[in-house]
Amino acid sequence: METTSTTLVILAAGMGSRYGGIKQIEGFGPAGETLMDYSIYDAIRSGFKKILFIIRRDFANEIKEIFEPKLKDRVDVGYVYQEMNSFTEGVSIPPDRKKPWGTAHAVLCAMEAVNEPFAVINADDFYGQDAFKKAQNFLLSECTADRYAILGYDLLKTLSENGTVNRGVCQVNAEGNLTSIVERINVGLKNGKVVCDDDKEPKELPLNSSVSMNFWCFHPSIFRYTQKLFREFLRDNGHNPKAEFFIPIVADQFIREGGTIKVITTHVPWFGVTYKEDAAEVEKNLTGYVKQGEYPARLW
Repeated sequence: METTSTTLVILAAGMGSRYGGIKQIEGFGPAGETLMDYSIYDAIRSGFKKILFIIRRDFANEIKEIFEPKLKDRVDVGYVYQEMNSFTEGVSIPPDRKKPWGTAHAVLCAMEAVNEPFAVINADDFYGQDAFKKAQNFLLSECTADRYAILGYDLLKTLSENGTVNRGVCQVNAEGNLTSIVERINVGLKNGKVVCDDDKEPKELPLNSSVSMNFWCFHPSIFRYTQKLFREFLRDNGHNPKAEFFIPIVADQFIREGGTIKVITTHVPWFGVTYKEDAAEVEKNLTGYVKQGEYPARLW
């Protein structure tokens, strides 16, 4: 069935633990725009019809105050709360658990609100218009219950000079489809090599690796599938206060069970704010784009 409506789901419930603040609503653009503003602007001009924010309940008023005045009359807007007990189905939560269950759990929280093909992005990353155009094209013409997509970025263009980052490292086959994705922790550049300080192999990653910046294209079939895997995750890891249910866990299992995830490459340099010190670079990049005429000096 041909669809004409697509939704952008924005993951904005993160704590910003490394950054030390609520970076999702910090202004980086010339007129105080957040990175979310740029993603929403690019999504709207690429044809997305609805924006759905996944947020914490205690953070709802700030988000609404920032975005309602800008977006009303431009696009449909909705909100979903990611809460600790969402979809836990009575499983007891460790008392020392401080935050919800990760990105795949956040997507699951949108189950009641999304019935059409949709894209998922982080709130605190800049992806570039090329990525949104390609995502929209895929969602309208290629996305099915057993075919999803991910935007692949060049690993070297996604590292921070100010510390290590976490990245979903993609293995891609000759047909351009994902064969596996592994979340690697504490990734950084050391002596011209990309190394991971985690408990996985290989410790060193190829310089030309393609990585996920958490920009996905999904069919609504993902929800039931994720719900099933979340049950299994809670059964095996629910007792661990730090265990996280990441989107790559779901994607990897989906591929193993016969699904296809196309890797859509974009060579636009990604940037984001993992650390406070990254902010100056982000502001400089956005100012450069405005000067080049890629974006207006005021988005709204």
